[in-house]
Amino acid sequence: MEKNSYMMNPYVEQMEKFGKSLEHLADTFFRMEERKGQFTSGEVEEMFSRVSGAVCKNCENRSWCLGENQVRTKQLVYEILKTADEYGAELNMDLKKRLQRYCILAPRFLRETMETFQNAKQAMFWNNRIVQSREGCAVELDTFARLIRHATRELDASIFSDERLEKKIRAKLKSENIRILSMVFLMTPQGRYEIHLTGRAAKGECISTKELARILSICTGKIMETAKDERRSLGPEYATIVFLEMQHYYTLQGVARIGKGCAGISGDSFSMMELPAGKQGAVLSDGMGSGEEAYRESAMVVDMLEELLEAGFPARTALEMMNTALVIGREEIRFSTIDISIFDLYEGTVDILKAGASTTFIRHQNGVERICSTNLPLGVVQDLEIQSVHKHLQNGDFVIMITDGIMDALPVGEQEFLLDTIIRGTSLNNPKEMAHHILEQVLEWTGEDPMDDMTVLVIGIWRI
Repeated sequence: MEKNSYMMNPYVEQMEKFGKSLEHLADTFFRMEERKGQFTSGEVEEMFSRVSGAVCKNCENRSWCLGENQVRTKQLVYEILKTADEYGAELNMDLKKRLQRYCILAPRFLRETMETFQNAKQAMFWNNRIVQSREGCAVELDTFARLIRHATRELDASIFSDERLEKKIRAKLKSENIRILSMVFLMTPQGRYEIHLTGRAAKGECISTKELARILSICTGKIMETAKDERRSLGPEYATIVFLEMQHYYTLQGVARIGKGCAGISGDSFSMMELPAGKQGAVLSDGMGSGEEAYRESAMVVDMLEELLEAGFPARTALEMMNTALVIGREEIRFSTIDISIFDLYEGTVDILKAGASTTFIRHQNGVERICSTNLPLGVVQDLEIQSVHKHLQNGDFVIMITDGIMDALPVGEQEFLLDTIIRGTSLNNPKEMAHHILEQVLEWTGEDPMDDMTVLVIGIWRI
């Protein structure tokens, strides 16, 4: 087995160039105008000129205020602007009296100064919003560029050639009347085979992809299977089919949920998805508030995350991109908690990522483990802190994900202990039954209608 050549694949090289171009564009955005927190002396001077030009033009004291006493006049204007910047439009009485003693057009002068100042503040605000949006775009571009370059290098490193194996597969398939147009061999960083086979059956014949996987298993000495959602058979027309090494684990999921006050619509959203490289993802989101509006928010976040994860984006990168979009895309703060569990069905591990989410519980054969979160949800701040942990799972372990409504229904200070007791106390091994049992136990404890949306998502993992 060896790499196809010492040179990078031309298509991979082109993607590398795309990545570099995006990085340069992001760097350009980063080096443009920065956000401002205060006015420059030149901008203050311009405001003074604008006010004096509008108010003092026909004033009988103009030559004195803007001539021999100009320094004192400017100093008074600076004091007004400084006070307005710190305390708003309500200036203290002492400053107002000083202005009235000094200026015969004091009410108009003050009104014009405050209007000019507010217009300048509004302009600064929108300029900062533009800069913030540009910075957010720059972060996304840079992240995407690094992701492209990483993916292309990883792809180039994974492609290999094995003439002996290719001849063996071609000969075996030829005996089955299968015409092969091309074969591409890839190996993951963990050493797992992936074969992309392009071919067709003889005219009037057909072969199942399951049979093709069996033939490849014999030739490679590894148990191969078709990738998810592949066709079930190969006919007389050319087609490309992807074969992977068989996974060592499988999962089953179950969910139980109820809306606030037993409403039909819950503000919580969840999804289970098949991901590339033999992984599965579980996403649970709790939108701000409850009901239909909270559901729209959390569903939008879950749908976008699902699309990014299924496209192959790393979970952390997907979360960062979603957070940037939520922060720079709106005036008001609307947040959604996010709980993600990524299961590796080859290794039997789970990566848990949290943004403001409730505690996740892992039920092992000999106890219950808790994964807590102390960070903020998506959509609150630009620089999102993402908490993540990597855990090894055993045959028959369960990962239990919950939303805040479950936790908040229990007495403060005892929530985790009580949920630990509920989870530890059940012998159920069906994820759906376990999820309903946990929800029912919490509702029975409160003895009243739920005060918030409640969702329990349970994922069990077993070795094949």
